[in-house]
Amino acid sequence: MLDLFTIFSKGGIVLWCFQSTSQIFTPSVNALIRSVILQERTGSQSFDHDSLRLQYKLDNEFELIFVVAYQKILQLSYVDKFLSDIHLEFRDRYKNELQKAQWFYDFNFQKSYEAILVSAEQWGKHQAKLPKQMRTFDESFKSKKTVASMIERKDDKDNKKQVKIQEPVKIDPPKPSPVTNGEVDEDILAANRLKLAQKMGGPKKKADKQKSPKPEKAGKKPRIWEFGGTNKDLVNLERTKDKPEDMEINIQTDTTIIGQMTGGIRDLEVESESEDESYEEEIETTKPEVQKKSGGVFSMFKGLVGNKSLSKEDMLPALDKLKDHLISKNVAADIAYKLCESVSIKLEGKVLGTFDSVANTVKSTLTEALVQILSPKKRVDILRDAFEAKKNSRPYVMAFCGVNGVGKSTNLAKICFWLIENNFRVLIAACDTFRAGAVEQLRTHTRHLNALHPPEKHNNQTMVQLYEKGYGKDAAGIAMEAIRFARDSKIDIVLVDTAGRMQDNEPLMRALTKLIKVNEPDLVLFVGEALVGNEAVDQLVKFNQALADYSNASNPHIIDGIVLTKFDTIDDKVGAAISMTYITGQPIVFVGTGQTYTDLKSLNAKAVVHALMK
Repeated sequence: MLDLFTIFSKGGIVLWCFQSTSQIFTPSVNALIRSVILQERTGSQSFDHDSLRLQYKLDNEFELIFVVAYQKILQLSYVDKFLSDIHLEFRDRYKNELQKAQWFYDFNFQKSYEAILVSAEQWGKHQAKLPKQMRTFDESFKSKKTVASMIERKDDKDNKKQVKIQEPVKIDPPKPSPVTNGEVDEDILAANRLKLAQKMGGPKKKADKQKSPKPEKAGKKPRIWEFGGTNKDLVNLERTKDKPEDMEINIQTDTTIIGQMTGGIRDLEVESESEDESYEEEIETTKPEVQKKSGGVFSMFKGLVGNKSLSKEDMLPALDKLKDHLISKNVAADIAYKLCESVSIKLEGKVLGTFDSVANTVKSTLTEALVQILSPKKRVDILRDAFEAKKNSRPYVMAFCGVNGVGKSTNLAKICFWLIENNFRVLIAACDTFRAGAVEQLRTHTRHLNALHPPEKHNNQTMVQLYEKGYGKDAAGIAMEAIRFARDSKIDIVLVDTAGRMQDNEPLMRALTKLIKVNEPDLVLFVGEALVGNEAVDQLVKFNQALADYSNASNPHIIDGIVLTKFDTIDDKVGAAISMTYITGQPIVFVGTGQTYTDLKSLNAKAVVHALMK
């Protein structure tokens, strides 16, 4: 049943291998190492590559990786047990050699492997014959929720009422009756009258407080845009009355931004106003009381010796705290859970060093994993690729896609300005033939950009042109004609603006797939907002899936990179960047901030992770 089983170190040395067929498994194992282990995606413990399913188990103490490969069409229930048993057997048998790092020792493991495999297969057959039982409440996910996670605090942003733990009801002793032996106790009657008066007077005071007049809110002031003129010009915004249609609008431009975007884009700097949280103090308070037993004088020195291996129970308080922290910073809940699970698998069995605490070790490991996820695994150098395309006498084509209202056209104009600053001629293809005003918006951006870089400064060459065919036309055909026009006119770069569409709209997703398949752009960029959390996962997964399903090609062109917009509206809640890159594995090429053409940055992975872990 198993096609491949191998044991190798994290340094790449194969200790033992079994192969049942002549199939070459090297590409699948390399894909597992490249896409899962090096990218900190070890939470699921399984990986599909072509027709194979690879399941793996990590041994962090000896830095070993156990990998099993089989056809994913098969449903093998014993693989998890087989991996656990063979992992324990290999560790126990060759413990001395592994401690001495004798990687080239002759590991004769064939008989043990066959015996464990037969035992696991028999166990799987026995389990298949047993009737399926419903899991108990203790085995469910709901039972694992802690009481602290269900309590809402007063300082929550939602201003909800605080949930309190119900305490056992205490039965008060019976109060003495005011009538004793036929006589009335005057003191008790006076106390009861006082309580009644207080109860009757309570609501009146609240009603008096509500009658106090509230101060009137100040009215909103009109915003002054940088290219929009002064407040006096707001009256003249209605330009269509009593004016000809072909009238040219006088554009006021700020020429001080010229020359600021030459070369590569500057890195994004993320500032965080929140203070560092001391995870150690909070985690120590959540530990059970059993761990606080005094073990004499020697217990103090026991914690200083680095001979304790980490277990899931040791890391659970720190991981729960970090998972809640990631979700509060706008990381999707599923992604936060997978990240913490990946850290748990990576650290389980690792020996702590001297003076190392569990909280600091977990936090530093998660920080390294986040930096690794945000770091691009492939080179995206648009300027260099555009120069190469120019040498080959063809235009470099970039297509922008995304949901409605995320800022595709605005950030396309920012990228266009950056390209013009680097002496590239750009053609904007208006392929959004659905949204009212989409072509006019691009036309306005074209006028602004040509005003900033007039032809007189570039050998009488128009740096930005707009290719438009109106509304209601086929977007794929317009893009094809624009690319042909750019090739004939020797224009360097074509920016294709597409219509916004929801990820569940099948007809529009088919139209987008057709545009990409017919025109074969060099770069497909997904434009997403930094405001979204869980929605980012759904958008990217369905966009990628639609581009793969509807193309009917053996190697479909899916999303190559991400443009993250509205990054200046989230402060330090930068979790959407983690969610997007974790799902697709594609880098964030541009980060949009602000309202001017120069507000375009490249993502600095360390700065974003620093703000995320604050």
